[in-house]
Amino acid sequence: MPDSADPAPKESEANEHVTSPTNLSYEEYNQRADEYLGLLMNRLEQQQESRQDLEADYAAGVLEVNIASKGTYVLNKQPPNKQIWLSSPQSGPKRFDWVVTGESMNQKEGGGVGDWIYLRDGTSLTDLIRKELGIELGTDTDVA
Repeated sequence: MPDSADPAPKESEANEHVTSPTNLSYEEYNQRADEYLGLLMNRLEQQQESRQDLEADYAAGVLEVNIASKGTYVLNKQPPNKQIWLSSPQSGPKRFDWVVTGESMNQKEGGGVGDWIYLRDGTSLTDLIRKELGIELGTDTDVA
C-alpha cells in the first residue's frame, strides 16, 4: 500500500542487504584491513594539521581516534574473525566484515565493489566514518 509507513519494495528492486561476508584468506584479510586502516590514518593525519580537537594513533592493528567534542573511537583488526571492530561513542560497537557486492550471477564479472560491512544492518564502515568523523575514504573497486 502506498500510504503505508513502511511500504514493501517493488519486485523489481533488488535487496542489497548482504548477510554473509566474502570468503578471504588470512593473507587477503590482513592486506585489506591494513590498507583500510592505513588509509584512514593517513587521512586523519592530514586533518590533524588543521584541527586542534583531533588526535589519532595507530599501532599493532589498533587505531585510536580522539575528537574532543565527540569522544574516543577505536578501530581494531580481529584476525581470527577476519573483521574490523569499531567502538564509537556515537553509534556504539560494531563488527565489520569484508563484502564484495555487484558480482552476482546477473552482473558483470570483475565489476564488484568491496567495503567493510556490518552484516546485522548493512552499515558500511566507510559511510559511518564519513558521517561520524567527516573523513572521505571511498570504496575498493579493485577487488579481483
